[in-house]
Amino acid sequence: MTRWGATDDGPVDVSRGRLDDLLEERGVRTVLGRDALLAVVVVVLTTAITLALPALLPADLLGPEEASVHRGSAGWLAAVAAVQGAALCVRRTALPWCLAAVVGCQALLAAVAPEETLRALAPVVAWYTAGVLLTVRRAGAALAVAVVVETATAGVAAATTGQDVATSVGLNALSAAVSGAVAVAVGLHVATRRRYLHLLRAEAAAAEAGQQERVRAAVAAERSRLARELHDVAAHHLSGMVVQAAAVERLVGRDPAAAREGAAWLREQGKQTLADLRQAVGLLRGPAGEPLGDAAARAPLPGLDALDDLVAQAREAGDALLVDVPPRLPVLPPLADASVFRVAQQALTNARQHAPGAPVRLALAVAGPELALDVVNGPAAAPGVRGGGTGLAVMRERAALVGGRLAAGPTPDGGWRVTLHVPVPDGPRDPGDEEVPA
Repeated sequence: MTRWGATDDGPVDVSRGRLDDLLEERGVRTVLGRDALLAVVVVVLTTAITLALPALLPADLLGPEEASVHRGSAGWLAAVAAVQGAALCVRRTALPWCLAAVVGCQALLAAVAPEETLRALAPVVAWYTAGVLLTVRRAGAALAVAVVVETATAGVAAATTGQDVATSVGLNALSAAVSGAVAVAVGLHVATRRRYLHLLRAEAAAAEAGQQERVRAAVAAERSRLARELHDVAAHHLSGMVVQAAAVERLVGRDPAAAREGAAWLREQGKQTLADLRQAVGLLRGPAGEPLGDAAARAPLPGLDALDDLVAQAREAGDALLVDVPPRLPVLPPLADASVFRVAQQALTNARQHAPGAPVRLALAVAGPELALDVVNGPAAAPGVRGGGTGLAVMRERAALVGGRLAAGPTPDGGWRVTLHVPVPDGPRDPGDEEVPA
């Protein structure tokens, strides 16, 4: 009897609410057990209200004769409440039987005391459950049948006992229809809201999964591009080593000292090439041996020597960019050099995208054994464009690739800061290239 709502993730059990979760946490794990606990509460409350009603109502509202009648039917009301409470135990597992028992008890009450129009709590709970589990048409049809049965029983009983038939029929019909309709309407609303909340959760989960997939795709693409850059790094080192090796070969017999110096340079270049390869190998393997896809078109390997062009492009794009770079910078390994440039490029792109019109400051500084890149933008002067969320993931991959670290987060004034630290190697450089101008 459970009504299910269709979603991409499968059916939605709209009969399950927060009370079910709470009781399940307390050890009541079955639907029957949770409904039985609710039935006990309903029976206790209904019995208490029934027995206490004469004392609670004003004396002028409930005269001696009416009070006597109520006391005479109080036992019936309590017994009927117990039977209806027992029926609530199967309100979700066998709703038709539950409704039949509840309506039958209400008809019995109408037959015994047609003047009694007080509705117990059990019918309200039963019709609420019908609203949750049934469609509008089926719940309305069931309620209409119940109203007819109770009203007809009250009319026959009133005619048999000489009471006012019209009054008994009208009051019983009004009481049954209003209380049942309100309960069904609340149930329908709750079921609709539960389906809607489930749909929102499913959409949020799908969006998160899609975002993770986009990040994975972006990282995989970045790995492929890093592989191309690594090829350029190796080619840069090895081509120089080949030329130098040829020179050493010619100098061996003529100038042994120069040959030894050239051999030392070859050894250091080999170490540097091996270090670059080791830095990249973990990232370029991919998780669990996943293929990285085909390489895209080759691109040149930019580094800090291309920083001036990057700044010029940013200013041409309208960025209010302030640059603070020392006149000379230490020489980085080619892979680290490219990573610093790419992080700066991505940080400026993010600032332009998310905070258009905001002032941006790009700074480079040597902090001990590290080169620090700091890109900070102020609060957005105009609404930004929502991005895919992959930029930070790619920048972190680049920092990890060269043994650096990256931090990104909001500033106190509502802007955003990206900071990258990469180690500066202490090994020897190419002759005449100890430092490069900024």
